[in-house]
Amino acid sequence: MMLLNGKRALVTGASRGIGAAIALKLAREGADVVITYEKSAEKANEVVREVAALGRKAKAIQADSAKLDDVKRSVSDATAFLGGLDILVNNAGIIRVASLETMSQEDIDAQLGVNVRGVLAASQAAIPHLGKGGRIITIGSFFANNVYWPGLSVYSMTKSALISLTKGLARELGEREITANLVQPGAIDTDMNPAAGDFAAITKPLIPGGQYGTGDDIANAVAFLASSEARYINGTELTVDGGLTA
Repeated sequence: MMLLNGKRALVTGASRGIGAAIALKLAREGADVVITYEKSAEKANEVVREVAALGRKAKAIQADSAKLDDVKRSVSDATAFLGGLDILVNNAGIIRVASLETMSQEDIDAQLGVNVRGVLAASQAAIPHLGKGGRIITIGSFFANNVYWPGLSVYSMTKSALISLTKGLARELGEREITANLVQPGAIDTDMNPAAGDFAAITKPLIPGGQYGTGDDIANAVAFLASSEARYINGTELTVDGGLTA
């Protein structure tokens, strides 16, 4: 039985990596899916084709998650296309690595724009469309709680903000039977952080199983939280990191 049969979902930043895996998993579980992308139109359209091949409605919307007008438009367009909205997955995120002392204001603003303001804007725009059983699921990072290496102060701060936002939304929306939860990935094999990359050499020894996770590992967690089986899970952080932070 499909967990999300007939549900309607918007996944931000889903042309590749974790976002694409989430979009496809939601579709496999029965949801119609709209994704946003900033620049990778070809990859976004491939995700749409794969979702459509599963028999689900699908659309890609170009939107820069750092631009509030783009974010609000994407929620409006997605809702119109889907005929409503049941699930918002705030996946879009960026990272810039440098010490606070040397980081440019441009890089600081970029991370705050996408990782914090973009999530706030998407959530605010989506809430009026969500009914009983609605879901807001945000993708954070294990760096929200543990900053293992220098150069991640600003990025970690933006991801920590999502913890408070999630808990606040759970309080605000709980009476309407809408839940808000945060999935915090650990080391996941993506284009941005490949399992065979230089960074992996210092990360893998910290993971009990010694291996990176995959986008599907995150997508499976999101699909569960989006389903009715997770109706009593609200305002929490689910860390999916293979034990890295154990």
